[in-house]
Amino acid sequence: MRHIQKLIFTLTATATLSFAGCQQVVKPTQTTTTVEAPTESTPSLQKPSNQFDLQGKIGVKTPKQSGSAFYTWSQDQENFNIQLNGILGIGKTIIEGKSGEVTLNSTKTGLISAENPEELLEKATGWVAPITHIINWVQAFPATENAQIQRDTSQRIAQLVEDGWVVNFSYNDKATLPNKLILKQTLENDQENRITMVIQNR
Repeated sequence: MRHIQKLIFTLTATATLSFAGCQQVVKPTQTTTTVEAPTESTPSLQKPSNQFDLQGKIGVKTPKQSGSAFYTWSQDQENFNIQLNGILGIGKTIIEGKSGEVTLNSTKTGLISAENPEELLEKATGWVAPITHIINWVQAFPATENAQIQRDTSQRIAQLVEDGWVVNFSYNDKATLPNKLILKQTLENDQENRITMVIQNR
């Protein structure tokens, strides 16, 4: 499960290939976020699926760089395949994973392999980021019991504060799954890392 929850590191890896060096992270302010403990009637006690297909667009913006790509993401338990097109001019990128092995292949980088997505991200970008829970977030679930949750009038998760990231969710009409996520990580000097993930098809 932990391996699956961290596969999104590889998706972000190619979207951050031009990042360099370390950035000082500042804990996000939480004054506008209410804490809501899960109850037996809330969906947060259910478990997200480990089998799905997503298509859409992902954008990454940092103080030093920005870029976007179209993606397809196929998840089957611990196995996954992510294809990215148009990312920062490096062409098509294929990321594949199974238990104990993750690979990234593109014209610019060649083949990069690692035992887990965190190692792959660091090899590809030198960037360390705590984006370990996106597989839950794209399904409108918190990843830990410590998440701070704010819900909308339909009791859907509207915002999460979790592991140093603020995640805002958008929905189409009465849909129960989000069609857009905006992830923000606060840095020094009022700067931030921002990831925008649009889900066009499920």
